[in-house]
Amino acid sequence: MRRPSLLISALLATSAAVAQPLPSSQSPAAETPLAALPYTPSLDTQAMDRSVDPCEDLYQFACGHWNKNNPIPADQSRWSVYAKMANENQRYLWGILDKLSQGGPERTPNQVKMGDYFASCMSEDAARAQGLAPLQPLLTSIDALADKRELPALLAMLHLATNNERLFFRFASGQDFADSSRLIAFATAGGLSLPDRDYYLGQDAKSKKIRAQFEAHVARLLELGGATAAAARAQARTVLKIETALARASLSKVDKRDPYKSFHVVNAQGLQALTPGFDWAAYQQALGAPSGLTRFNVTEPAFMKAFAAQLKALPLADLKSYLRWQALSSHAALLSPEMVQANFDFFGHTLNGVPQLKARWKRCVELVDLQMGEALGQEFVTRNFSPALKDATLKMTAQIETAMAARIEKLEWMSPATRKQAQEKLHAIVNKVGYPDRWRDYRSLPVARGAFVANVQAGHAFELRRQLAKIGQPLDRGEWGMTPQTVNAYYDAQMNDINFPAGVLQPPLYDAKLDDAPNYGNTGGTIGHELVLASNPTRADIRKFA
Repeated sequence: MRRPSLLISALLATSAAVAQPLPSSQSPAAETPLAALPYTPSLDTQAMDRSVDPCEDLYQFACGHWNKNNPIPADQSRWSVYAKMANENQRYLWGILDKLSQGGPERTPNQVKMGDYFASCMSEDAARAQGLAPLQPLLTSIDALADKRELPALLAMLHLATNNERLFFRFASGQDFADSSRLIAFATAGGLSLPDRDYYLGQDAKSKKIRAQFEAHVARLLELGGATAAAARAQARTVLKIETALARASLSKVDKRDPYKSFHVVNAQGLQALTPGFDWAAYQQALGAPSGLTRFNVTEPAFMKAFAAQLKALPLADLKSYLRWQALSSHAALLSPEMVQANFDFFGHTLNGVPQLKARWKRCVELVDLQMGEALGQEFVTRNFSPALKDATLKMTAQIETAMAARIEKLEWMSPATRKQAQEKLHAIVNKVGYPDRWRDYRSLPVARGAFVANVQAGHAFELRRQLAKIGQPLDRGEWGMTPQTVNAYYDAQMNDINFPAGVLQPPLYDAKLDDAPNYGNTGGTIGHELVLASNPTRADIRKFA
């Protein structure tokens, strides 16, 4: 999924205002499920601070009272109209899932799966009673590793259970940068627990402090996982050492934005040559990848060589420590309350400054959205998104595209050839509004009521297998990278499409009850923003990349 981007007009009272932090002595009011999405008009004059001269401080004039009346909730690191709307959407979806979890013969197969999944997730008592038991099969497999030659099969098992690139690397499908109409195998660098390489390599005081806190967190989680305190501290030092070596061979955030530095096509022999001690054929067979693959994009060859070097140099015990840490950390948010809190204390509070763990219902809604998002999206769309609203948004998009095409023709700083290329890119854009034309099929996803961790693992395996099945297939341009209930929008450079989910086309962001002016100022601004990205002539034809 590509990183989404958004723009909202600062002239609207409901612009994306950053609210004031909630005092530590306060806690947010208890939330309950919503039976319907609340209506908030897109132009709310009560949110404005008319005591301020807009010529002196337009932001305070437009958003001052909204900021004052909307402190940042304790479970958030930032707050805005978008974030508040997303929270209300979550409460609404909570109501739907809570009802589905109560059972009933009228439920469809998808509704049964969502209801049972949500009910299993919501049982904190079961998570407390089960402790590490749901994760024990994976931990036992790690402990049983007797030879590094067994690693490919073990890593495949772990990748299916977590779909997590933190376990050295991620192997899946992606668009061929040389021909965006087809999908090939991608071997993507990973292996890091912290957000990027700079956290491991920075020598400033803040970076050193975070690394010390990270090492302490690793030790804490390993101890909760059964290690003695002394062993946990030693293993934590090993984990940090391994991840630092991998970070040193990883691309920086800036370099990762350069497609030329992330496109290195090799055949099966070339892939194997990068990592002599790791059997890719055995890994792919255990993973269930299509057989006979001949084209791979290795996003970071230097990383793969570093991975091979680590694999050769590491004692088997150190390798097991690293794998055990990643398995525990990848599942910590699903396990006992102590594990959940420990995971949040570092990744939520220390790294992101969030004061308080999200309520369990929020985390459960997010998991259903992650693993059965289009099934949940059908529930949302059926209740909240009309064909008339879709048509109105498509009309607005077409009008803005026409205006942009006219402006491109008048740009003096573009050469005629560049203007021609930008126009071609603009007119080739696919506009996706509301929801996919074809819904995802979840029939092969197993869900068992009362088996929370197993359900999440099955969801990861389902998605990874879905991605693997695309390798060698033509691109499906109808696929979405966001669920319909998401309060966001995005432009996908490789697909050359702009996507506006139904969730972002609700009041106050899109208000069908008001005239066109606020909608063009708000949603129209978002459309224009995505089109500016889309019509960038420097990215006009990805098929010419190679």
